[in-house]
This record gives sequence, C-alpha cells and structure tokens, in this order.
Amino acid sequence: MSKSRETTIVKKGRKHFHNQVLWQVHSILRRIRFNNSVGEKISFDKNGEFIGGFDIINWVTFPNQSFARVKVGTVDPTAPADKFFNISIDSITWPVGFNQALPLSLCNDPCETGYSKAKKEGKLFCCYDCHLCPEGKISKEKDMDDCSPCPEDCYPNLHQNMCIPKRITFLFYEEPLGISLTVLSLCFLLKTTLVITIFVKHKDTPIVKANNRNLTYTLLISLLLSFLCVFLFIGRPDKIVCLLRQPAFGLIFSVAVSCVLAKTFVVVLAFMATKPGSKLRKWVGGRMVSFILLSCSLVQISFCAAWLITSPPYPDFDMKSMSEEVIMECKEDSVMYYCVLGFMGFLALVSFSAAFLARKLPDSFNEAKFITFSMLVFCSVWLCFIPTYLSTKGKYMLAVEIFSMISSSAGLLVCIFSPKCFIIVMRPELNNKHQLMKRKF
Repeated sequence: MSKSRETTIVKKGRKHFHNQVLWQVHSILRRIRFNNSVGEKISFDKNGEFIGGFDIINWVTFPNQSFARVKVGTVDPTAPADKFFNISIDSITWPVGFNQALPLSLCNDPCETGYSKAKKEGKLFCCYDCHLCPEGKISKEKDMDDCSPCPEDCYPNLHQNMCIPKRITFLFYEEPLGISLTVLSLCFLLKTTLVITIFVKHKDTPIVKANNRNLTYTLLISLLLSFLCVFLFIGRPDKIVCLLRQPAFGLIFSVAVSCVLAKTFVVVLAFMATKPGSKLRKWVGGRMVSFILLSCSLVQISFCAAWLITSPPYPDFDMKSMSEEVIMECKEDSVMYYCVLGFMGFLALVSFSAAFLARKLPDSFNEAKFITFSMLVFCSVWLCFIPTYLSTKGKYMLAVEIFSMISSSAGLLVCIFSPKCFIIVMRPELNNKHQLMKRKF
C-alpha cells in the first residue's frame, strides 16, 4: 500500500481515513466477523477494538535444549459461557521434577478433613470459609462441599474425619454398678430369709399369730422374690428375660402391696368388729384376706397377660440415646405396661391412705403405724423414681429402676418386721398375749 494512502488527515479535530470519519468506520467494523488465513476468528467490539481469543500453549522442553509448543486449550470470548474456557489436562506435559500437585487458583487454603466449605458472600467462587463439621457428621477428604453423617451404629472421631463403631453396652454383672446392685440385693435377700426363719421358728408365739400368720408369710415370700427379681434386670437381655422381667416385677410387687393392704384392712376390721352388734366379725378372718389377695392378683395378672399377648417385650438396640454407645435393652413401650405400673401405684396409694387413717387405733391394733411408715417410704421411693428415671439414659435408667425396687422392698421389710423381730429375739418376755394387748411392738 502506498504511503499517501496510509496517511491520516486531521481536520477540525476529527480523524479521516480514506475520506471517512473514524466513528463511521467503527459502525462498519462492529458487523465484521470472519476467519483469517490461519483460521483465527476476527471480530471487533463496539469501540472498534479487536476481539480475540487466546490459545493456551504448553511449552515442552527436551533434553537437547529444543522445545515444542503444544496447544492444550483455548479462551474464546465469542463462545457460549460453558465453552468460554477449555483445557485438556491430559495433553499437558509437566516437567520431570514437578511434584505432581496441580496449580491452584484459590484465595484461601483448602479446607482440611473434618471441615466443609462455606461460600463467602460477595466473593468469587474460589473464596470460601471452612466450617467444622456439625455433631454427628464427618468429611473424609479435603475441600468437601458438605459433611456426611455417620451410620447409626457409628460416631465421629475427635477430628471428625472418620466414623468409629459404637460399642454395645448393657448393665453388666462385672462392672462396679452391677456389682453394687447385686451385693445390695443379696444382702436384703439374706435378711428376708433370716426374718422368715425367725417367724417360722416362733410361729406359735402371740406376736406372730396376732397379725395373721399366713398373710405375714405371703408378704415375706413376695419380698424375697422381689429381691430375686433384681437379677432379671442385670446382664445381657434376651428374649426370655425380656418376656419375664417386667411382668414378674409387676406381679410380685402387686402381691406384696396387696398383703400390706390386706393387713391394713384386717387391723381396721378387727377394731370395728369389737363394737357391740357389729356385723363385720365374719369378715375378720381369712375370708377378707383371701378376697383382697386374689382380686388384686387377678387384676394384675390380667394386665400382664394382655400385655404379653398384644405387644410382648423384645430385645432391641437403642442407637440414638447415647453418642458413643449402642444400648442393648428390652423394648417395653406398651399401654399395658403403664397399666401394670399404674395399678401397682393405685394399690400403694390405697394402702397408705387406709393405714394413715388407722394409725391412731388402740395399741393392740397398732401395726397400722408401721404400715403407714412403710408405705410412706414405698411411695416416696417411687415418686422420686419417676423424674430420675426420665432424666437418665442407657443402663443408668435400668440401674435407677433396680435401686427403686430394692429400696421400696427394703422399706417394707425394715418398717414392718424390724420391731417384731426385735421383740422375738431381744425381748422375748414381751412376746405374750398380755403384753401384746397393752404395749406397742
């Protein structure tokens, strides 16, 4: 092209090219799009400036100091957004001494294991915060978008980058808690056996016969069985144990409380029958006792039978209550289970009320005072049991129930039978009909 034709003339502050004003040339350039001789796309923007993409070149150097250029990608502003940037990782040849770590385009360090990424508001996608995984979740790899939960039978380790299997737990005989409850139950079991032996040996003495000897034996045997019932609650639960332990506990305790209730009614009826013309004398004997024991026992047996038929207890694993333990337990959630406990509580409340009302009867019928105190202990134990039981988890819930069983049974044994055993063994001179009618025992 000649020099004169390359000349640009300035006139009145405007540039002219081929007798054309430059802004007029721009309007033509905006519509131009073509490929040049080497296949490159040629186009111009609204300002008349050249729009060009880029080739990403990999320079490969050889041992003889020669090199080659290898195209591994492109940046094309005219392409759709998803094809704006294109690169082939497999086509790249890295230097021999390269540590194989890919180059990073981040404005912060990658998140370590145990953390997840959280985007920073108003920042680029490569800028983010690292948040510790929430409780129960882990991240095994770096730069995880989210943490994953552990399976139900596992829990996260301290660094929250792996899951650890939970250990199966229940109330063992070998652990301190199991040993303590076992020893405590055995101690009261031996004391109950001793009381039974004393009463059988002195069965013909006035103090034993005065308070219905057969009823006393029934109460002592039921207390003995209640202490033995503790051993159904300690150790690994299986199908048979789950079927037996709560129904056995409910039935045995109902018999024991029924005996106390029958004792209370015998005391009240015996006092009322002494009045002239009383028609209650025919109920003072064993008829009333048998009626109370049989009726209360049959009601509780009906509840237990309905429970075992409709939804019997079964061994199960509780994986949610404890974070690091799987609790092996007996699944006992049933309406009939609460009926069993509720009926036993009803009997205890009636026994306490009757004994409390009869506490001021004459001295010859003063066993009501001891029954009142024993039922006060019994009810207090089980009232404290409810909030304590609901606030504990795992095997400690079972330990609370066992301790309540032992405590309430021990309260009945000590409060009702200790004064009698003291007179029989330590003060035998008071164990006669004359002293019995005028003294408290």
